[in-house]
Amino acid sequence: MTLSSSGPRRTRINPARSSVLVSLFVVIILAACQPQVSADSPFLAPTSIVQPTFTLPALTISPSPSTSPSPTLLSSPSPALPTLTIPSLPEYIAQSGDSLATVALRFNVRPGEIQSAEPLPEEGLLIPGQVLELPRRVASFDPAPRLLPDSEVVYSPSAVEFDVATYLNQTNGFLKTHREYLKSTGWTSAADILTRIAVENSVNPRLLLSLLEYHCHCVLGQPDETVQIDYLLGNTDFRRQGLYRQLGWVSSRLSVGYYGWRSSALIEFPLLGDIMLRPAPDLNAGSVALQYFFTFYEDEQLWEQATDPQKGLAALHAKMFGDPWERAESVEPLFPPGLTQPDFILPFEPGRLWAYTSGPHTVWENEGAQAALDFAPATHQSGCTSSDAWAVAAGNGLVVRSEFAAVVLDLDGVDGAISDGSEQTGWAILYMHIESRERVPVGAYLKTGDPIGHPSCEGGRTTGTHMHIARKYNGEWVVADGPLPFTLEGWIAHAGSKPYEGTLTQNGQTVVAHPYGNFETKISRPTPTFSATPEITGTLESHVP
Repeated sequence: MTLSSSGPRRTRINPARSSVLVSLFVVIILAACQPQVSADSPFLAPTSIVQPTFTLPALTISPSPSTSPSPTLLSSPSPALPTLTIPSLPEYIAQSGDSLATVALRFNVRPGEIQSAEPLPEEGLLIPGQVLELPRRVASFDPAPRLLPDSEVVYSPSAVEFDVATYLNQTNGFLKTHREYLKSTGWTSAADILTRIAVENSVNPRLLLSLLEYHCHCVLGQPDETVQIDYLLGNTDFRRQGLYRQLGWVSSRLSVGYYGWRSSALIEFPLLGDIMLRPAPDLNAGSVALQYFFTFYEDEQLWEQATDPQKGLAALHAKMFGDPWERAESVEPLFPPGLTQPDFILPFEPGRLWAYTSGPHTVWENEGAQAALDFAPATHQSGCTSSDAWAVAAGNGLVVRSEFAAVVLDLDGVDGAISDGSEQTGWAILYMHIESRERVPVGAYLKTGDPIGHPSCEGGRTTGTHMHIARKYNGEWVVADGPLPFTLEGWIAHAGSKPYEGTLTQNGQTVVAHPYGNFETKISRPTPTFSATPEITGTLESHVP
């Protein structure tokens, strides 16, 4: 089996296998929590997404030399040498977010077979730039050109100063004056919709704009008569009508590709019904995100055009915003060497009983990074009831967002540092379903344990009062069960066999996630003591209220 000249491997598969692979990202909806979607974006089950037929515009772009992809990280073996007699091992340069386990899965080797001149951690993140040597598993390999750096896909520090409204006001395009009616904000400009989607999903606003221009010519000019205004990005499912919902769908698909590749849960995916696409294993997550997104084009030639670095989306992106690789140099790697999670407490007040209702699952929309956990206060009533329980700050931080039932703490101020007031830089933590009543305002500086607000059903579809919490670093969601596991006061999150399932473990104790509170789900923080060196740990409760 060989690889195509463009890098990724393609193999024929049967439809049954394809459906199994896609199901890796199908969200299982449980009673206590559903995917985090705004009231302006109704939940759309992955199995019911209509796969539209896309029509791509003809592009005549001549990119500048600065848009060339970064140098190849894999050395190509000589095609004259058979696989089993190649004397040297191929080299791979570790990227941001890599671990031994994820690299091994992409290259089809065992973690123990990976070697390096520098020490290799058995767990945790590899050092970006570390040279790894791996056994060769394929006879030939053509490394694929990179499309965009990771920092151009997630809402990273390189986009902090970018303002969507300012950019659109400098154009004469359709979106400059376009407005849509949203339940939450009334008549809302396209710029505000784009900004909100970028912030909620942590997707780079520049990429959202270039994808819109690529498909509908509606950013720099006017869409032609074949473009449906209610479906500017081509997904004609009626539940994705309008710019907000179209962009939500795009963000969801990008997230599946990006975080699926980052965790190696997605190392191949269907291109057409009977063709499996296996991206080159040295690609970065941002490039795979685009490869995956464009598989929704129902024509292999359209996919080839869209992912061509000289003629496709990457070239248009550089034409609109300048050299993305130059911007990336100032902010990447997004996960720097030695990155560790700050010390976090369980996000509720001590002495009160809570339940662990959902293990690792998506942060936003119905697919994407499995980075969120859910907790619900113990109550005698089920469903959406008012609660006087408090969600509290898991660490010291500045409140940089408090709207639409979401609160975000910027944790740059840890250890005496001054917060820069941006959730796109450093550590940030998202709280969702926080009731508007007594919710902490933007600008408040909170210390660990300070109240944030009350858990509720506000801010999206849910069947029970609870709190949804997730972490990100430099704009990238940090998966809950990964090289940097979500750890709350010593309790470590572990994923289950499906989204929303999983456990928290600490010192031999285990809390099992379940949407209906029972003995196995109960967790609380003990009331603080006044000892000189108090030991603070979460405890399992032995009773059900």
